[in-house]
Order: sequence, then structure tokens, then C-alpha cells
Amino acid sequence: MASKPKQLLAELTHPGPHEVLRGNLALVGLPGVVFTPRSGLGLPAIAFGHGWLQPTGRYHQLLRHLASWGVVAAAPATQRGPLPSHRLLASDLLSTLDLVTTVRLGPDGISVDPDRLGLAGHSTGGGSAVLAGAQAAATEPPKPRVRAIATITAAQTFPPATEAAKTITAPGLHLAAGGDLVAPAVGHAEAIADAWAGPVQLRTLGKSSHLAVTEGRHWSQLLLQGKPRRGTQQLTRALFTAFFLTHLTGTDKYLPLLDADVKHAPIELTDDEAAA
Repeated sequence: MASKPKQLLAELTHPGPHEVLRGNLALVGLPGVVFTPRSGLGLPAIAFGHGWLQPTGRYHQLLRHLASWGVVAAAPATQRGPLPSHRLLASDLLSTLDLVTTVRLGPDGISVDPDRLGLAGHSTGGGSAVLAGAQAAATEPPKPRVRAIATITAAQTFPPATEAAKTITAPGLHLAAGGDLVAPAVGHAEAIADAWAGPVQLRTLGKSSHLAVTEGRHWSQLLLQGKPRRGTQQLTRALFTAFFLTHLTGTDKYLPLLDADVKHAPIELTDDEAAA
């Protein structure tokens, strides 16, 4: 019997069955962090872009959660200054995917399938993930082959993520925050979703701010609106996990969750509306 969306949400809110290892990307030439299941061959992987001024440590639990469900999750710790290059962060995200597919991960020889790759990000890191998706799609053949892209409170970039979205045919999931005063959905996540060339979904997380997905305390909270919120973190972990497991592993188990309105995360836009 198929599980109901509420049951699937509850399941994915909790850590998955895999023991998780943490590694340092700097050991292979790029500052950053990577979380992997303890073992596994041909695993899916995602590269995650941090938000403006945010250290990768503010996303460790999200990355660890994905790894516990069998997805290698890595985040480059570059372009963290007040005037970052969104284009260079996008390139670093693609370099991260190259690294995790070519470098031995973990003591038991964990491997990543180069045909099961995704991108994700928060704030301008979300916008950079969109730029990275467009960069990858522009190569012939597309390299790396990005199968899915997910963002949380995505922010516009330079060059514009909205323009890059027009060239991306991979499925997209964009989570906006209902109380975001830094990157309001109408000019950012919603605009990116509207421009998306492929299947896309936009959800609005109620009672959430721009920094609600981040973890711990950081001095940037003096400059940016919002603070960590457990409910937003749990929803993001569950929806990201369902999205990437669906599009990177081929399972249809979590489609009922992805197709349903969720409390505090209703669907605002679907692929049919985006294509209109």
C-alpha cells in the first residue's frame, strides 16, 4: 500500500538508515566539506552552495541528513567574502561534483555515479546552483550531467539566475520563505521558477525568514533578516531528500509527498503553470 504524504514527510524528517562520514574537500584541492554514507557504490551526489557570508557549517545537519539517506552531499567553502563572484561559486559547485565523482571517498572505497548528480543551495548559493546548472547544460555533451536542482530562499545573482533558468531542463524544486525580507519570492525564487525551462515546483514555507534554514549562530545575523528555525530546517531536509531520491535514484516512493500540499509548505507553482 502506498504511503500517504504525511507519513512520507514524517519518515523523511528523521535521519535515514546510513551511518554518515564527514570529510574535508581541502584534502583534494578545494576548501569545503563532504558528507557521505559509510559505504556504497554508484551513489547519487549533490553539491550545495552556501548563502551570502554564510560558512558551510551552517548547513552541516542538512548535508548530514542527505547523506544518511544515501546521497553524497558536498559544499565548497569558497566566495565567502562580502563581494563574492556568483559565477565563480557556480564553477566551484561543478568542480565539487567533478571531485566527488573522481576521488576516492571514505575508507571503504565509496563511489559516486556521474550520471546521478544534482545541485542545491541557499540564498545566493541557490542562485549560483542555477548558474551552475546552466553552465553544465551549455557544454556538449552536458558535463557534468545535472539531473536535479533544489534551492531554499534562492536569491538573484550576477549574471541573473532568472536568465540561466531559461536554459535548464532538469527538474527544479524551489522553496521560498513566506517572511523573507532579504530575497522576497516575487523577485527571486518565484521569478526563477517562472523562468524554468523544465519541470519545476515552487513552495512557500510559512513562518520562515531568509536565514531560517541555517543552523547555529553567526555574526551575519546582525546584517541579514531572520534566524534559524527548526520547522523550516525539518521541512527543507524532508523535501530535499524526497526530491533528490526521486530524481537521482529513480524511486517513485516519494512522489506522493512531492505532488501534495504540505502543512506550512503549500505548492504555489507547478511545471504545467511554468510552461504556460
